[in-house]
Amino acid sequence: MNTSLASRAVGAAIAALLAVLGSLFVPAMASAAPGDNGVVKIHNAGTPADDEHNEPQVCVFYLVAFHFDGLQQVTWHINQQPPTGTSQVSQGTITLDDNGHGYTTDMTLPDGHYKLYWNWEGQTGAGKSKVFTVDCTNPSPSHSVSPSASPSSSASTSPSASASASPSASGSASPSQPAPLSPTASAGNGGSGPTLPITGVPLWMLVGIAGLSVTIGVLLRIRLRRQH
Repeated sequence: MNTSLASRAVGAAIAALLAVLGSLFVPAMASAAPGDNGVVKIHNAGTPADDEHNEPQVCVFYLVAFHFDGLQQVTWHINQQPPTGTSQVSQGTITLDDNGHGYTTDMTLPDGHYKLYWNWEGQTGAGKSKVFTVDCTNPSPSHSVSPSASPSSSASTSPSASASASPSASGSASPSQPAPLSPTASAGNGGSGPTLPITGVPLWMLVGIAGLSVTIGVLLRIRLRRQH
């Protein structure tokens, strides 16, 4: 291999590496729409609505959203989780305020394990979700301050009939039988293979990058030897 061929090979390898890097980061940037940066939390009744901490063990509770787009329409539903079951037990809608903040009325469910699924208008990435436990026999301590004044939003909740057996706060919605909804999958890789736990980058892409890097290193060494 002469110097000219080595230079061309190095250039081709670098171009391929840049293409792989672009395929990794461009889709990730495209999916980070402003509304997708919002978060949803589970709060014990009495926890201030501007508190962004999540409380995974509750008795009487409500759902609260932060940092979504202003006036976004949100739909949510709650499913049982094993060993409690797999049925949908509650659902509702909420319109967030101008700052992308809003919350539901207080509600309760029978003691057990549950998962919240949260989706919104204009969503481009995966929906939000939260796993939590209802335990009214040993409730977690909550703040004595009531949630802050209601934002300029409308909220509705519809706990299922099974939830009516447990005591609820004065603001909880009347029980009703919710229409079945298909749970939205939580964030994942869409079947593209295993991913790193922090970046979510498929492993095959990282292996490809490593291979290209090794190839470039070998070609550079060959080029240096030819020059000497």
